[in-house]
Amino acid sequence: MTAYRPGLHLLSTFSASAECLTDASACRRAFDELIDMLALTKVGEVYHVFPNGGFTAVVCLTESHVSIHTWPELEMATFDVFLSNYLHDNTAKTRQLYDEVLTHFAATELTKQELFR
Repeated sequence: MTAYRPGLHLLSTFSASAECLTDASACRRAFDELIDMLALTKVGEVYHVFPNGGFTAVVCLTESHVSIHTWPELEMATFDVFLSNYLHDNTAKTRQLYDEVLTHFAATELTKQELFR
């Protein structure tokens, strides 16, 4: 019997322009496009915009989740993605989603942690 390995969880802090970090609508479109492109299944989502224009978002997936929290006044965001390997190995999809989000925000990675669960 093969041991179950839950998957890869990527967590990061990145810098990006305040303009990008206040556009929750563009983030929602990007997340939706990536979820469709990677054949993931969205089961719920919450987006909240703060008075300073920053936002937080969590998208729940059958595979797990994607989340972001932005601080435009600091030109900084925290981001994480975890895709479970329950039915198959999603490591490549996790890495692709992560890379595409950084590209979307024209971000510079400040920190990155890789947790193999």
